[in-house]
Amino acid sequence: MNRIVRVLLLAGLALWSLGVQAQSAKLRAANKQFDNFSYVNAVRAYEEFLRADKKKDPAETRDAMIKLAYSYRKLQDTRNAERVYSELTKNYTDLDSEIYMYFAQALAQNGKYREAQKMYSLYGEKQGQDLRGRRYTVSYMDMSRFYQDSSSYRLYNLPINSRQADFSPMFYKGGLVFVSSRDEGGVIKRVFNWNQTPFLDLYFHPDTNQLHVPITEVKRSPGSAVLGSGGDGKVPAEEFGADGQKLTKAEIFSRTLNTKYHEGPMTFTKDQNVIVFTRNNGSKGKAGKSNDGVRKLKLYSSVNKNGKWVEVKELPFNSSEYSVGHPAFSPDNTKLYFASDMPGGFGGTDIYVVEYNNGQWGTPVNMGKEINTEGNEMFPYVAEGDNLYFSSDGHEGLGGLDVFIAELREGVAYKGVQNVGAPINSEKDDFGIITDKGQTTGYFSSNRKKGVSDDDIYAFRRNCKQLNIFVYDAKTGTALENADVRIMRNGVNQDLRLTNVEGRADLCVDSNTEYEFKAVKEGFAMNSVRFSTLTQSQKPVMNVSIYLERSENTLVKGVIKTEVNQQPATGVKVTLRNEKDKSEQTVTTGPDGGYEFDMKPNAPYTITAQKDRYATKKAKYNKTKKSTRVVTDSLGLYGVGDVFQLKNIYYDLNKFFIRADAARELDHVLAILKEYPQMQIELRSHTDARATDAYNIRLSENRARAALDYLVSRGVPSSRLISKGYGESEILNGCVDGVNCSEGEHQQNRRTEFKIVAVQ
Repeated sequence: MNRIVRVLLLAGLALWSLGVQAQSAKLRAANKQFDNFSYVNAVRAYEEFLRADKKKDPAETRDAMIKLAYSYRKLQDTRNAERVYSELTKNYTDLDSEIYMYFAQALAQNGKYREAQKMYSLYGEKQGQDLRGRRYTVSYMDMSRFYQDSSSYRLYNLPINSRQADFSPMFYKGGLVFVSSRDEGGVIKRVFNWNQTPFLDLYFHPDTNQLHVPITEVKRSPGSAVLGSGGDGKVPAEEFGADGQKLTKAEIFSRTLNTKYHEGPMTFTKDQNVIVFTRNNGSKGKAGKSNDGVRKLKLYSSVNKNGKWVEVKELPFNSSEYSVGHPAFSPDNTKLYFASDMPGGFGGTDIYVVEYNNGQWGTPVNMGKEINTEGNEMFPYVAEGDNLYFSSDGHEGLGGLDVFIAELREGVAYKGVQNVGAPINSEKDDFGIITDKGQTTGYFSSNRKKGVSDDDIYAFRRNCKQLNIFVYDAKTGTALENADVRIMRNGVNQDLRLTNVEGRADLCVDSNTEYEFKAVKEGFAMNSVRFSTLTQSQKPVMNVSIYLERSENTLVKGVIKTEVNQQPATGVKVTLRNEKDKSEQTVTTGPDGGYEFDMKPNAPYTITAQKDRYATKKAKYNKTKKSTRVVTDSLGLYGVGDVFQLKNIYYDLNKFFIRADAARELDHVLAILKEYPQMQIELRSHTDARATDAYNIRLSENRARAALDYLVSRGVPSSRLISKGYGESEILNGCVDGVNCSEGEHQQNRRTEFKIVAVQ
């Protein structure tokens, strides 16, 4: 595997050193190569040393075998690693516990799961801190769970793969940017000492539509073999795309970003005008080594201006003492996920997340022990719907790095992590996945032996396992058209479907999932049915039916939105309380923010909406009459950090008293503060750009204070209010110093906002 993660994220982890004793010249030469991370040369030197005179010092032989096995491990030559680890465990009993784990990992990567299970068991017995031994021992008792949905997928080996490593694709302008160690420039290229392969650069293929080509048998070309790459290759026989057209050649992504060192995995903002990428050399090409003599990975950003990537900057949390790499923006660009071996983690490399706001970076936070293990977690990617994908050799898998998914709620993997299973995962390393919300199509990287070289990029498509949901009138058996079918998972609302004239709604179901389907229609009592895919059905299409009884109940439904942008709010606990019989119903909103309840008539009721860091919203309703069949309402939530511009609070030039129109707008704020008596806000005032900075700061502070005094005079405790002036630091419309603007344009900047700083 020729990959920047193994190369540098873990480069400083060679642990063994020989004692201060006389060594043969051959052993000294081998150790020098090992200490320089030149594992190809180290393998040759250690093998030569071990083949030489049999009358060697037993301690030297033992340590040479340990380092030889470790070198094969770093080169991903799992067959030779297994061979040497097998000899070690047969001939020596005083081995560190890690030897047994490395042996188990090599066995698993060679598909020998029963033997791997025994080694993991021994590893668990020899130490009690690392739980991987016990977890893998149990996991390998039944391998079927890794293959439950394998028949649903079809894989494609991409025709852009080269004889060198190709991996970590990312969507970009209808094409793919990816990492490659190919050398297509015709210029002498630096060779990486680790495994004697060229350094990594970013490449681009402009059209993904050309790439989905079925796998075709060909022979591996002589000279393309890399240590650790065995078996026959399968690649497209000709360089033609899926549409039959000649395949467009992959091109260098950016001569500005590519340097003579490694450029690795990258990510783009949604508008694709900002890139964050991995690089291992220092600023402006100056090498920056850590105290242990290793160049660590760092993250850099760049912006696209007029088609060129410019303003390359280091991210502020880089360090010369540890690595940060493998960036992935969240779909809304508010967070960046990345891998790092910084101090304080759970294992080798962990997944971290950092807030991102208009070019400003927060402080990285470890994703926690639900995501991170004693092993290595890396290559994060977040799809729509807050599904975090990453690769790990610490969670139970088929061998090497496997791809996992964690559904995030408020940044927490609330259901743990799941192995995505075969065929995306194999006994080798599988990583760098990018996919859609439903994991129906996408790309990933793997060094499975069917690839061209050690790492290749694959496309995948998942066939739909269709489930038809039929809704019927329970009395007549008539199909009910235009009935809502709410899809629920683990008590949380998901999509809402509508039945057709046949009373049918359909969806593609995920494997290993428990569903609840709730049918809702005016004039009928709601009913639901559960459905599980924990066991697989061989039928390509499955059916389930829901029968509804006619009822005079009232259907109560609506949408929860955030007040700041009027977008649907997910993860909100919505409770309907019948104030007559005190009964309650609860549901958690999904991506559409919707909720539905079946309510008995002639009873008052209350709807409560609750979510962490949002003010609890309560809405009370009077009795519903029997003739009232449907009640629809939308509720808005105020959240910590939300900023609202008070549209009518403007000020006369150089004045800070409250005008009549401003007083009316502040009365709306007063009503909010009375509804939420625990809410605290910051009143933020701004000026236009005229006058000096110092004068504008004082003026804006006076204006913010005037708004605060107005609210205090209306009975709001001053302890709930903060006033702050921002002067001309946050101009809205470009009317800065030296720009001619109308009086109306300047007035837009003389404004007051309020920001929610605390709720309860």
